[in-house]
Amino acid sequence: MFVWQQWHDEHLQRIEKTLLLSTPSGFKSVSRLEEAMAYAVGAGGKRIRPLLVYSTYYLGGNFPDNQQNILAVDQAGAALELIHTYSLVHDDLPSMDNDDLRRGKPTTHKAYDEATALLVGDAMQAQAFGLLSSLEISSDISLELIRELAFSAGAHGMCGGQAIDLASVGKWLKQEDLVLMHRLKTGALLRSAIRFGAILGGLSAPNRSILDQIAQDIGLGFQVTDDILDATQDSSTLGKTAGKDEEDHKPTFVTLMGLEKSKLYAQELLERSLLALNYWGSEADPLREITRWAFTRNF
Repeated sequence: MFVWQQWHDEHLQRIEKTLLLSTPSGFKSVSRLEEAMAYAVGAGGKRIRPLLVYSTYYLGGNFPDNQQNILAVDQAGAALELIHTYSLVHDDLPSMDNDDLRRGKPTTHKAYDEATALLVGDAMQAQAFGLLSSLEISSDISLELIRELAFSAGAHGMCGGQAIDLASVGKWLKQEDLVLMHRLKTGALLRSAIRFGAILGGLSAPNRSILDQIAQDIGLGFQVTDDILDATQDSSTLGKTAGKDEEDHKPTFVTLMGLEKSKLYAQELLERSLLALNYWGSEADPLREITRWAFTRNF
């Protein structure tokens, strides 16, 4: 019988161990840069991207006792988490969102300095692609993963979304423009996590097509929930500065739609995602639980 908390804890332990081994020194703090990288990655986090990789991988009937394949899944998930963490380190810089708190700790540029924070992000991005290039799997599959991550992390994905975000400060966006911004900034890496699992799990093209729509809804719903939490929770709960989007005059779903309509929108996206997941049976239980958590979390 599937037990969500047990599954979550086991896979979280796997990804934390992989992250620990995924920097050049194994986080032994042999230099200031590596110490700062360890600080940024070791601050914790939800690790939803690698968890999505695992949960989608299992849709293909794969099991964790196949050690060679699951090690590749571990490392692919770590690569995504390194890209995500690098984006947070850079987003927190004064030239971007200018934040002092992340995951309940001082942001990397506050704990170290701005130049080091820039190098942390640069090094993490390079390390992520290094991980994907060294997976002990088919070179064709490795290349597909590299292409996917390059696209989702670049100008047509995460970086493009951040550029729109920065250009939109103090402006009123239409809902379709706000949706586009977050499909890129937040949704692109979440979608890649699901695609990673599908690629590594050998899922068919029709299955990948269904998952792509689910991924878009999860990515968007994750951001809507983020906006709701930013407007309703305090900094100690969130682990980052609460209310900062409103303070910085950034467009959010809450400022556009209001709090109650934003909650209804998130519920609609959740129900649509879960309905689509009915295509699968019990093998989709981990993905169902991650989806529910993404929409109902309080941090």
